[in-house]
Amino acid sequence: MAEHADILIVGAGPVGAVCALALAESGIAPLLLEARAADRKLTDSRTLALSHGSRLILERLGVWQRLAGATPITAIDVSQKGGFGHARLNAAEEGVPALGYVLGYDELAQALDDALAAAGLAVRHDAAVKSALPGRAYAALKLHDGDLLTARLAVIADGGRSLRGEPRISKDYGQVALVGRVSTDQPHGGLAYERFTPCGPAALLPRGEGYALVWVTSPAEAEHLLALDDDIFLAALQNHFGGRAGRFLSIAERGRFPLRLAWQGSSAGERLVRVGNAAQTLHPVAGQGFNLGLRDAWELAQAVLDEPADPGAATTLARYAASRRRDTLPGMGFTDALVEIFSRDWGPLRRARGLGLFALQAVPPLKHFVARRMMFGARG
Repeated sequence: MAEHADILIVGAGPVGAVCALALAESGIAPLLLEARAADRKLTDSRTLALSHGSRLILERLGVWQRLAGATPITAIDVSQKGGFGHARLNAAEEGVPALGYVLGYDELAQALDDALAAAGLAVRHDAAVKSALPGRAYAALKLHDGDLLTARLAVIADGGRSLRGEPRISKDYGQVALVGRVSTDQPHGGLAYERFTPCGPAALLPRGEGYALVWVTSPAEAEHLLALDDDIFLAALQNHFGGRAGRFLSIAERGRFPLRLAWQGSSAGERLVRVGNAAQTLHPVAGQGFNLGLRDAWELAQAVLDEPADPGAATTLARYAASRRRDTLPGMGFTDALVEIFSRDWGPLRRARGLGLFALQAVPPLKHFVARRMMFGARG
């Protein structure tokens, strides 16, 4: 006999948890399925950059107050290596306390776990989903342990780890992001750096007393850099990034992950919808991907609350999918264009980029447009 729930959310990570909490605000209690064991401690220290828009969502859900360790980004310094032009986006000019915030994935996940418990929402752990099938009356989910569950709406929010289908749009950048934690001889003062280089962008995000590093490069170069002793690695980073942030003193928690663009679309079929990285994966430039996923979760909850009598109705999911395309596709285009424009080391294009950065700094409406897009996505 299959177990039934009105709404099933596959994945109790940040995107799934935000969707569940937003639904719970109006008295709807979805069941969350989480592959992780209940007693397994969260050890994922990946760095997240939350936009101001994401902070507003988390504040509305009562989660932001649990994130005392988030480091604010009060300004972003944008430059290109080997060319002129420079711009700085400031929170004060946008009338917000910070453009964004930096914290560990495990910090956010734990705060959301606590919020789910406080809201009395059920999380079924050790529940790895093997397959999810759409249907006219309900979606059917089969677990690896053989259990069968049905729902009027199934939300796939597991990051695409187990249920990723064939993307409608796909692009392999042939790059990897080398990540780590660095310290310098100068206090960051809340200033983040986005420096474009011919092999890819390099970002420093203020986190605690130091920075989170995101260094985009080729897979071969990343392997070489990961194998270096700390002192030699720091010298290579100094040469690559320059002295804008001061002298690099230490490096820790080095790692890497491949970069690709993928879009599967919001709706995969009747009674079933994908959100977050299960729906799309973006290049990390400008920090759009994770925030896009949180907006997916929030807007899906609002769409369901507009038609609570039948949460998985085809008309509801169609409206949601159309609405998200107006945010997701421009966001993908924005990040992809940045990568393409700033990754070509051609003299005329380098000069054109410099003029673009000069205009960004000199023209307030243009700067405001870019800052709003980074904080709120394509609708900012």
